[in-house]
Amino acid sequence: VVDGSVAEMWKTTQTPNSLLSSTAKEIVMSLQQPAVFCNMVGDWPALHWNVKYLSAVLDGKTIEFRIGSKTMDLVPQFETRCSYVKATLEEFLAWSSGQPSCLSGPFSCFEYSKYWAYADYKYIARIFEDKAEIFQVKWSDFGFPGRSGKESTLWIGSEGANTPCHLDSYGCNLVLQVQGRKKWHLFPPGDTSFLYPTRIPYEESSVFSKVNVAKPDLKRFPEFKNTTAHVVTLSPGQVPFLYELCELGSMFNCMQCLLKTACLAETFPKVLLVPRHWWHYVESIDPITISINSWIELDADHEARVEEAITRTLVCAIKSAESPGDEDIWLNPTEVEATSHEINLQYLNKAVSAYFKCQKANVSEQTRPSSTEAERVTSPSHKRRKKQVGWEPGGCKLLTHEFGSSTLKAEKFQKIPFGPHLIQVLPQPQETSSTGAVKSDYRDLLHENEGGHFGKLHCTRKQLAMSNDCETPANQMDSDGSPNASQTALSTNDLLDCLVNPHVISLVAQLLLERAGV
Repeated sequence: VVDGSVAEMWKTTQTPNSLLSSTAKEIVMSLQQPAVFCNMVGDWPALHWNVKYLSAVLDGKTIEFRIGSKTMDLVPQFETRCSYVKATLEEFLAWSSGQPSCLSGPFSCFEYSKYWAYADYKYIARIFEDKAEIFQVKWSDFGFPGRSGKESTLWIGSEGANTPCHLDSYGCNLVLQVQGRKKWHLFPPGDTSFLYPTRIPYEESSVFSKVNVAKPDLKRFPEFKNTTAHVVTLSPGQVPFLYELCELGSMFNCMQCLLKTACLAETFPKVLLVPRHWWHYVESIDPITISINSWIELDADHEARVEEAITRTLVCAIKSAESPGDEDIWLNPTEVEATSHEINLQYLNKAVSAYFKCQKANVSEQTRPSSTEAERVTSPSHKRRKKQVGWEPGGCKLLTHEFGSSTLKAEKFQKIPFGPHLIQVLPQPQETSSTGAVKSDYRDLLHENEGGHFGKLHCTRKQLAMSNDCETPANQMDSDGSPNASQTALSTNDLLDCLVNPHVISLVAQLLLERAGV
C-alpha cells in the first residue's frame, strides 16, 4: 500500500490530461498489441447517450436486431444461425426490462431469460441520417481530422449478445464503450492456426473461427489450448491502472515507493484499440450495452483487398455451383447476395488497380517534402453494401491514409508510452478445467510496460476493394504501376494460373490431406 499523500503528489506531477492527438495517431497506426486509451474522450457528447435517449432521437424508427440463444453450445452462434426481427429501441427497452407490452410485440417469441438481442453493425450515417447531434463523435482527438459519427458504427445489445470470434481483414479498430460493459477476448495474429479459421459463413473481410471460444470443443479443436488470450472488460467508467513509482522513491523517501508500481483507481472514459488482424470475441455482460466504433484504414489494406477479391471469386464460384438442395447456409446475412463471376472479376481488377496506384503514390510521396497532417488530404472509400433497404455505399465514407509519411514506423517510439493514459492489455494465464473448457482468471487490465512490440497496421470490417480515388482499371497499368493502356485486364484464366501454380497446389493438397486424415 502506498501512502495517500504520496499517491496524490505523484498524480499532480502528471501534467498532461491526455495524450496529444498526434501521439495517439502514431500509437493507433503503429502499435500491434491491444491497448486502452484513457481520458481522451471526456468531452464527447456520446458519453451521455443511453438507449432511452437514442430511442427518442430515432422517434419510432425500426432497426434490425439479431436474436440468439443464451444457451451456449460447442458451435459458434454464427449470424446464419440467428433469428432476426425489426423493432424500435423503445420496444427493445421494454423487452429487456420485462414489460408485459412485449407479449405481442416483435420480441414476443423470444423470452428475455432465454435469448439476447443485438442491433449490431448499424452505421450511424444510415440510421440517424440528418441527426447532426449524433455525428458529434470526435475521432479527431485521436489524430483523424474530419472523422466523426458519419464514419462510425453503433452497437446496441442485451446481456449475452455476442459477436463470434473473427479477425478483420482490413484496418484497425477504435471502440468506445458508452453504456454497460463488454468483455473482449483478443488473440494475436500468431494464434490464427490455433483458432481454426474458416470463410464459411462467407462475409467480405471477415475470417471466422470455428471455435466457440466461450465454450471450446477441445476434442475437435485441440490446438485451441495453445492460444494466448488477452481479456479486457470495457466499461464507460471505472478502470484500474498502475502508476510507476520506482523513480519517486528517493524523492519521497518512502519505502513503499521502492515497489515498482502502486495500484490506484481512476474513472476515465476509455477507448479500446484492436490492432490489425487481432482475433476477437465480444460479449455484452450487462442488461444493456452501447458501443461506438470506427475502423481506421491502413496502407496494408490495399494488398488485403486483392486477397479478399480472390477469396470472394473462389467462394462464390464454388459454393454457387453446389446443388440448390444443399442446406448449407454459406452466405452471411450481412452480404447482399452471391455476386456473379463477372462482378467478382471487376472487384479483383479494381483491387489490383488500387494497389498499384497507391504503390506509385507511396514512391511519389517519398520524393516530396513532408507536410503536416493538417495539410494532408484524405480521400473516401466505400464500405461494403449491407443488407439494408436503401443503403448505398456512398452513405458511409471512410478516410483513407496515404502511403509515405502516414505510414508510421515503429522506430518513432523509443519506448511505448504506456502509463495512466495508455493501458496495455496483457496476456491472461489460462488453465484447462475438467470439462475441457479453457478458463481465464479475467484480470481485466495489467499495466506494467514490458516494452511491447510494433508490427504492421490493420481497417474496416465491411469494406470492399473499391475506392473513388482508385478507379483506373488494371488494364491501364504499365510496368511501374502507373496508368497505361498496354496491359490486359485480368481474366478467369489469369486467376486460375495463379491458383493452380504448383506451389499453391502443393500447399492446398497438404491442407486437404490433413483435413481428410482428421
